[in-house]
Amino acid sequence: MLGVIFRRRPLAARQVWRWVAPPGRCWTSVSSGPPGRGGVSLPTCWASSTPGPGLLRPPAAPCQGIQTHLSPFGARTQHFHSSAVRLKKRPQAEAPPRELDLLRYDMKDLWKGPRPALYLGFAGLLPFVTPTLLMAGTELYLPELAYAQLAYGASIVSFLGGARWGFALPEGSPAQPDWINLANSVVPPLLAWVAMLMSDSIVPAATMVIMGLGVSLHYDLSLLPTYPSWFKALRSVLTVVAFLSLVGTLAMNGIFPEKKLFSE
Repeated sequence: MLGVIFRRRPLAARQVWRWVAPPGRCWTSVSSGPPGRGGVSLPTCWASSTPGPGLLRPPAAPCQGIQTHLSPFGARTQHFHSSAVRLKKRPQAEAPPRELDLLRYDMKDLWKGPRPALYLGFAGLLPFVTPTLLMAGTELYLPELAYAQLAYGASIVSFLGGARWGFALPEGSPAQPDWINLANSVVPPLLAWVAMLMSDSIVPAATMVIMGLGVSLHYDLSLLPTYPSWFKALRSVLTVVAFLSLVGTLAMNGIFPEKKLFSE
């Protein structure tokens, strides 16, 4: 009887169901989120009993005082990334340029210099090395060859002083034409001049040329750091070879007997 009435009057059936139906219960379902993130709680409400046959089920009433909360895993948010991109090695930062030593040059930069400068520089060692090798091969001290070596060494010392002067004069040069640069440029030619004045005795003259080479190298490496690194490396090699050649000549002067190539 009631079923027939409720089928004909759906609105009355709904009202009666609200009066007699048991109170609805609310459960909170937590949706699982990504790993490391808290899920969001969503309310789910329905009646504890189902309507009788033939009765329409009323829509679930919204729950009062519904609160959404985070799961315990949301207290501390952590992100995990397991993609292949993260597993790749990170590109390492470029190493800072190596600081040069007190002499401010790197011997590895020697071969970075222009070819004409390298060829002419190493060819300029022949007048230093050849007299020493000839005297060592003949086991004789040849004063003419020693004097030629001395004169060439004095001219090289003068050339190094002039090169420093010429480097400071052009406009825009990193070396200013001040008293320090220009006065230091004059010192090597003066030492070469004194060496030629003492050319009658090979020992003090060669010693003065050695001093001029050492002073010029000190100026070029320490007092003028704006010279290219390859040039400083080249200057170091050439000066060491010239120094050893002159020292060898002085040693053979006291060891081997003297013999003049051109008799008076």
